[in-house]
Amino acid sequence: MPELPEVETVMRGLQPHMEGMRLTRVEQRRENLRFPFPPQFQARLEGRLIERMQRRAKYILITLDSGEVLVLHLGMSGRFTVNAGSEAVLNPKHDHVVFHLSNHDVVSYNDPRRFGFMDLIERGGVAQHKYFSEMGPEPLGNEFDEVMLATKARARKTPLKSFLLDQKVVAGLGNIYVLEALYDAGLHPTLPAAVLASKTGRPTKAASRLVVAVRDVLNRAIEAGGSTLKDYAKADGSLGYFQHSFRVYGREGEACSRPGCSGMIERIVQAGRSSFFCPKCQK
Repeated sequence: MPELPEVETVMRGLQPHMEGMRLTRVEQRRENLRFPFPPQFQARLEGRLIERMQRRAKYILITLDSGEVLVLHLGMSGRFTVNAGSEAVLNPKHDHVVFHLSNHDVVSYNDPRRFGFMDLIERGGVAQHKYFSEMGPEPLGNEFDEVMLATKARARKTPLKSFLLDQKVVAGLGNIYVLEALYDAGLHPTLPAAVLASKTGRPTKAASRLVVAVRDVLNRAIEAGGSTLKDYAKADGSLGYFQHSFRVYGREGEACSRPGCSGMIERIVQAGRSSFFCPKCQK
């Protein structure tokens, strides 16, 4: 599933073509994706001006002049393709939604596995909506800091990896970037989350290192256009390349890249998902 850097990259790729434009025509080519489309989906979109585009966790939010927000989720295999100033060459089998814009660009949504979805919600109710109401802060925002982490982690026995994957703790982090950040911070993924807080609840040095590592990994991944492992591609069709910078993910049996460390990357399974780490420098 695309994680925060991939969704951010897609959103940034769509913005120059969609933000400030009007939806002149919308093609809805099937009744549902992961869920049914909202009632009168096409009619509620056609003719609407796109005022703003932003990302929240792994969602893209498109604010319309109608007072509604179009919520987009890529699921496992969803991708958007921009055909700038030209007629789109569409895939009749998997291009499920096609947006025609007032600048004559065409944006198509392709999703072979149909785990993505689209919804329309009232602008004023976004924060309270079921998608977002219990969601934690953005890891690149000001609310994400060592104090917040320590407050949520105090006395918790939950493994660090599971703790960071909990969207109620922090929004948008997925398996790849949690493991990369834990490596950079020198923290083992099975450590209890409580290592981030002292007995009095103050943030530890581990919490401070982790905040820096999460921000750094995400920023480097966004700069690289995300990671392409299977289906993910940017809006212009090109692939991300952060996968070439992985320090632990998918590197089982390889030497640790940390200077001075003689460890070898190992793999374990936590809650049904692979975890990669260096047993020597992640304690």
